[in-house]
Amino acid sequence: CMDYIFPASYAWGNFSVLALGIWAIVQRDSLDAITMFLFGLLLTAVTDVIHISLFYPSHKDLSDLKRFTVGMAIFSFLLKPLSCYLVYQMCRERGGD
Repeated sequence: CMDYIFPASYAWGNFSVLALGIWAIVQRDSLDAITMFLFGLLLTAVTDVIHISLFYPSHKDLSDLKRFTVGMAIFSFLLKPLSCYLVYQMCRERGGD
């Protein structure tokens, strides 16, 4: 989000999932909060692939800031499967199927 490579939907999607994660932490007994957080993570994993593939800058337009921004977006995407697994385990601990 630093260099405005991606559209606003990228930031809104990831910040919305962050808000769901905070809600899931605060409401420790709520199965709905953790389930919505899990599905939000899965949805943003799919949209991250779309955003990165569509808005990746060309080689001649790739400055250091853009390279860092895209690198952090890819790093965030690579951490999402681990996050999904951990959130799924929390969901099972709270009584989900």
